Amino acid sequence: MRIIGGKLKGKTINPPAGYPARPTTDFAKEGLFNILESEYELEGFTLLDLFGGTGSISAEFISRGGKEAVCVEMNLKNASFISKTHKKLGLTQIRTVHNNVFDFLKLCNRTFDFIFADPPYQLEGLETIPDKIFNRETPILTGEGYLILEHGGDYDFSSHPHFVKERHYGNVHFSFFS
Repeated sequence: MRIIGGKLKGKTINPPAGYPARPTTDFAKEGLFNILESEYELEGFTLLDLFGGTGSISAEFISRGGKEAVCVEMNLKNASFISKTHKKLGLTQIRTVHNNVFDFLKLCNRTFDFIFADPPYQLEGLETIPDKIFNRETPILTGEGYLILEHGGDYDFSSHPHFVKERHYGNVHFSFFS
């Protein structure tokens, strides 16, 4: 997979064979960032990347001018790969956190401009992610930003009170909440 835009355009992220993650396709990633860049100037914005996988969303975000990203990944080998890859690419603005996302959300005490969540499509509790973010006592998403939840076509979040829109690229669906 590659970084498709920004100052690191064309740089690759090469997880080893058998890597236990399903990366967001380049096609879907390009669509996602076209949406974000049509609505926002990403420079100076912050990102919370949940279920980091390969770390490609965090890398893409920083490549396009994002100020800082926190990438949360539960699998220790994946978290190590993400850290090494970001270091190799010189992405010092990204901090990798090895933690269970649901536990991290309970402990998080800062706000982000964007939250991107790409859980395994069959994850038990996937449908609860928007509520876990929006029903907190202290917000972790700024009022102007988006929660972007990547999911398969089996889910429909259009009746959620914070739902804004859904876009899909092949089998990849992005639901936007604000």
